Amino acid sequence: MSTALSVTAAASDAVVPDCVTADPSSLCAQLYSWFGLDWLAANAQALVATPLRIVLIVLVAAVARAVVNRGIRRLTERTATGQVPTILKPRRAKGENHQQVVEQVAARRTQRAEAIGSVLRSFASIVVFFIAVVMILGELGINLAPIVASAGVVGVALGFGAQNLIKDFIAGIGIILEDQYGVGDVVDLGEASGTVEAVGLRITRLRDINGVVWYARNGEVLRVGNKSQGYAQVVIDMPVTHDTDLEHCRSVMQEVGEVVHAEPAWADVLLGAPESLGVESITPQAIVMRLQVRSTNADQWRVARELRLRLQERFAAEGIRIPVTPALTGAGPT
Repeated sequence: MSTALSVTAAASDAVVPDCVTADPSSLCAQLYSWFGLDWLAANAQALVATPLRIVLIVLVAAVARAVVNRGIRRLTERTATGQVPTILKPRRAKGENHQQVVEQVAARRTQRAEAIGSVLRSFASIVVFFIAVVMILGELGINLAPIVASAGVVGVALGFGAQNLIKDFIAGIGIILEDQYGVGDVVDLGEASGTVEAVGLRITRLRDINGVVWYARNGEVLRVGNKSQGYAQVVIDMPVTHDTDLEHCRSVMQEVGEVVHAEPAWADVLLGAPESLGVESITPQAIVMRLQVRSTNADQWRVARELRLRLQERFAAEGIRIPVTPALTGAGPT
């Protein structure tokens, strides 16, 4: 006998598949030499080669997904460990309250990084597995042209039918990526304002001062006024009568602000020295004097109430009169 393969074939009295004689180095010949089964050798591509390629595609897809997810995770971890805002750095070592503010900033950044990472990982997984499914269907001999064409038509139909939904999702991703607002922020969305309770890819939920819960579609949010990012500017407008000594009034307001700023209970809350700006406006009813100070965003309303109380008490002690007729006193903390 010339070869071991022919001996095996003669001994088994089996019909040697054509692929064995045509190419002794082929997969068909190798399988026939290992197992001696003509049906296995004849169907080597369908029973062995194709399943092996499918398994390889799945493994490569799983490895690619793991690598991409690892890269996204490392990127989001760097985002979560950014620097503290400049306005907070000079007061880093001033008490527990300020430390809580810094921790809140870090927690907010961490939540944002996790949300961004979740969206990116989901998108990467969809892309990788879609490519893997298309390659597997190709290995199975399925014609992909009709499937791709049908998917395109269905996608266009869904795009027109659910364009508002897609708009909301895209806007939600933009809100998260740009950190326009987050849970716990006090925001003004135009029709609704209040404290944000949840931020999703489609809906933002917030509760106003009366306890009413508002659900705002992200795609309908055209502008956002965030009162809780970085720091708050507390503005106090006090109306006084026209016969008031304005320079003395301005000095009194400055003294009241400096006293509050010097107290340990408020040192961690006020991010700068109060500044008495003097006359803000003159109306037929009163002259409006303004005092402003920067504070942490979580304590801006508490600071405003305390300053108004102190100013009212000091005005009464100094004989500075407040007109009885209501005046345009402006807004509170902004």
